[in-house]
Amino acid sequence: MPVIGIVDTTFARFNMGKAAMDEIQKHASIKIIRRTVPGIKDLPVAAKKLIDEERCVIVMALGMPGAKDKDKICAHEASTGIIQAQLMTNTHIIEVFVHEDEGNDEKELAFLMEQRSREHALNVVKMLFKPEQLIKEAGTGQRQGYRDVGPARV
Repeated sequence: MPVIGIVDTTFARFNMGKAAMDEIQKHASIKIIRRTVPGIKDLPVAAKKLIDEERCVIVMALGMPGAKDKDKICAHEASTGIIQAQLMTNTHIIEVFVHEDEGNDEKELAFLMEQRSREHALNVVKMLFKPEQLIKEAGTGQRQGYRDVGPARV
């Protein structure tokens, strides 16, 4: 049976890992291994360890970069590390970041963090068990956390 890895952070202001696990368990009976690290720069190695040591077939890396310029630089570095870990392991690591300044207030930020976590968790289920569904959604302007925008019209 395939194993899904989830790694999230203590820096995030919402329990993104819990939301992702809950959503996966609604749609699939599958083993999930969860790890939590301090911040987003710790996500790449934690995700790689889930793949290498726990034999996860896919991993979700969830985190909340802060709102400052240096936080955006850290998010870029973490994202680069996640890409490198994917290439080193030939395994998808679904990056789920919500920047602290994406929400206009705390309520909107929490909503966005939950929705993005859940919608990407559903993408993980589709990637593993329903890849044809993702093919049907190609080019449809899906947005995780926000309202979908639909396809571009000519």
